[in-house]
Amino acid sequence: MLYHLLYPLKEYFLLFNVFKYITFRTIYAAVTAGGLTFFLGPWFIRKMRQLQMGQVIRDDGPERHLEKAGTPSMGGILIVGSIAVSTLLWADLANLYIWTSLFILLAFAAIGLYDDLAKIRKGNSRGLPGKWKLFWQSLAVAAALAMLFWKSPYDPTLNLPFFKNIHPDLGTLYILFAVLVVVGSSNAVNLTDGLDGLAIGPFIIAASVYVLFSYLTGHKGLASYLQIPYIPGAGEIAVFCGAMVGAGLGFLWYNAHPAEIFMGDVGSLSLGGALGIVAVITKQEILLALVGGVFVAEALSVMLQVGYFKATGGKRIFRMAPLHHHFELKDIPEPKVIVRFWIVSVLLGLLAVSTLKLR
Repeated sequence: MLYHLLYPLKEYFLLFNVFKYITFRTIYAAVTAGGLTFFLGPWFIRKMRQLQMGQVIRDDGPERHLEKAGTPSMGGILIVGSIAVSTLLWADLANLYIWTSLFILLAFAAIGLYDDLAKIRKGNSRGLPGKWKLFWQSLAVAAALAMLFWKSPYDPTLNLPFFKNIHPDLGTLYILFAVLVVVGSSNAVNLTDGLDGLAIGPFIIAASVYVLFSYLTGHKGLASYLQIPYIPGAGEIAVFCGAMVGAGLGFLWYNAHPAEIFMGDVGSLSLGGALGIVAVITKQEILLALVGGVFVAEALSVMLQVGYFKATGGKRIFRMAPLHHHFELKDIPEPKVIVRFWIVSVLLGLLAVSTLKLR
């Protein structure tokens, strides 16, 4: 909105020419989203307490988590709202990729909100049934892909980190692959959201990496030099990613241990889905498994645990899944588990950035 209102004024005031630059608008999108989340946080926490929107704790989880019952939840509403407002203020609203990303963010937030409200209404941790959650998520991604491929070229090839000349062509199977990337990313972040600040920390790091990759992907000269796909208009996604980084930082102020508020499924499902669609738009789908390695490990730990449990008649690989619970039950303090996961995320983020030259 500000881009469309103020950039044309460059003819009269040269200062407004700065609105042309994606880097400028990305920085201020992050500042705006961070400021909204930070300053509205105390009011939002009070409002959730008044409405008795408290966290429902799994009865089969670690006992120490029971003391967190009743902590205000659904902070994802604040995160998603801040991202949406900031993006609408600073992004080029004529860009299809911006609207596609916002659509996934809001659609997955709606699914998560329904799930959170169902849990609170039932008084247990079982909300929207998994099959229906996957159905609505897949439907939303299919609609987003239809938006993308209706206006932009359909590219069914993959780009592999570290390999510049290997581009597997999935053909029509790419549609299914893209759905799996977005839905898988969404649910992986959701599974990671089990400790104070555990999910939002790696999310901020992953979104920061995609700020860089989206900007480079939309810059013809830099994309050619780095031998990554050039996608006209994709650079604008950096503004959206910047807003995600800022909103995440603002939320972390209140979500850090001991958490004053949790993001809930409305936050984790939407943020994970947003990361997934950004990865698809920038043609860096495989890279998401690297930069989001913590999310991948958490999701794999659940799948391995369930599969091994069923195959062996009750035996377990981990003391408890997702993976962070395993370390908790080894008597590692919660803050130490969280910070160590953040450290791993930083290292994975740096490794992901290194793929720009190691090709």
